[in-house]
Amino acid sequence: MRSPHHETVDEPAQPGAPARRTPLWRGQGPAVAVVAVGGAAGASARYGAALLWPARTGGFPWTTFGVNVVGCFVIGVFMVLITEVWTPHPLVRPFFGAGVLGGFTTFSTYAVDIQRLMDEGHPRTALACLAATLFAALAAVCLAVLLTRRAAARWSALREPS
Repeated sequence: MRSPHHETVDEPAQPGAPARRTPLWRGQGPAVAVVAVGGAAGASARYGAALLWPARTGGFPWTTFGVNVVGCFVIGVFMVLITEVWTPHPLVRPFFGAGVLGGFTTFSTYAVDIQRLMDEGHPRTALACLAATLFAALAAVCLAVLLTRRAAARWSALREPS
């Protein structure tokens, strides 16, 4: 897979010559590195939240729910900012979006929580978790996009000369 921001240099310089390879740090290497670092930070924050607010057996997994809703809200804000308001460095999106927020939000744990609740004989709680998380996460993204766009428009209006 090649980044759309880099030229391909894998073509042979002359027919029959060996192909030149893009050095790791000129291809996908930086993006992979920042996603890994960001992912470690996000996953550590999520793990810390789970340690601070552990779910009780058979109960609604409030920490996982909260982490996912907050993370989705931040994703909504972030995506508007980097696609409509600012022109960030090319590594900001993979670091913060895929890395930090991808590591922080935990839809795999959400699925495990639902399965665990089912296995423990709490199908209503599992169904409530399934529906509430999906609805709240989508609502959080939509609300964040709406509020961020409004705030950005107001900020732009304030900065324009009268």
